[in-house]
Amino acid sequence: MLGLPAPAKLNLFLQVIGRRADGFHELRTAFVAIDLSDTLDFELLEDDRIERRGDLVGPVEQDLAARAARVLQQEARCDLGVRIDLVKRIPSGGGLGGGSSDAATTLIALNRLWRLNWSREQLAALAVRLGADVAFFLQPGPALGEGIGERLSPLAVPVRWYALIHPQVHVSTAEIFKSPELTVHLKQTKIQNFPKDGRRADETAPGGGGARSGSPGIGAGKSGGNDLEPIVRRRVPEVDAALRYLAGFGEARMTGSGACVFAAFETEAQAQRAIAGAPARWLSWAVSGLTEHPLASW
Repeated sequence: MLGLPAPAKLNLFLQVIGRRADGFHELRTAFVAIDLSDTLDFELLEDDRIERRGDLVGPVEQDLAARAARVLQQEARCDLGVRIDLVKRIPSGGGLGGGSSDAATTLIALNRLWRLNWSREQLAALAVRLGADVAFFLQPGPALGEGIGERLSPLAVPVRWYALIHPQVHVSTAEIFKSPELTVHLKQTKIQNFPKDGRRADETAPGGGGARSGSPGIGAGKSGGNDLEPIVRRRVPEVDAALRYLAGFGEARMTGSGACVFAAFETEAQAQRAIAGAPARWLSWAVSGLTEHPLASW
């Protein structure tokens, strides 16, 4: 039996820089894992059954942890199975990558449980088939993501605490990416506006300078911001309200396509103070950024 964490992530910035011929969008984003985590228990089965127990969001056929197990089993031609028991703490549909992280932890766990001895590169190639964010959770630490998010390179990110709010509304990622407003923005965005080195988030992410109320600020770098945020704010009033609330304590930003929003702080006390007065209808946390994935050495 293995019991392992699956941490959530934040997009410290997210730029949509083009649309590919296959319909997917080209992105540039900074990923950092945080210490809000799901927990997965893996029990080896001597036959080829894949069983899924515990918290489940939607049909089991769509569950990313179960899908990851099946895909790895097929690709490795493994005749062993697994029972996966999941405790969810990461809210679904919040832009925190919970399902993707569950899938990555499943790949890491089964690589050991089934004694496959696959490299991280092999697992990452498989991860892209499950979802663009899955590959990030196989990285040892913060990363710059390009392409659809699957081209990853190490990124230096200051250690920060984050006030994180989920306004408990659903945002459809597909609908946001189909937005005519996003199409207009694509025409205005030029890739040469991005920094060439792309290896530090200090100027583009929370922690980049310009403090207010204890917040280090998001910074004024050209690749700062989240291109999806203005669209979501116009369409989903609760996300706009959460961003305006956090803006009273520091520079606020949306992660992914929402609905979660965050602001960065130097200390846990500052992050706790920012969420203390949040409306009871919202979920909120003070979380720490992780310089290393908890399974980096696996």
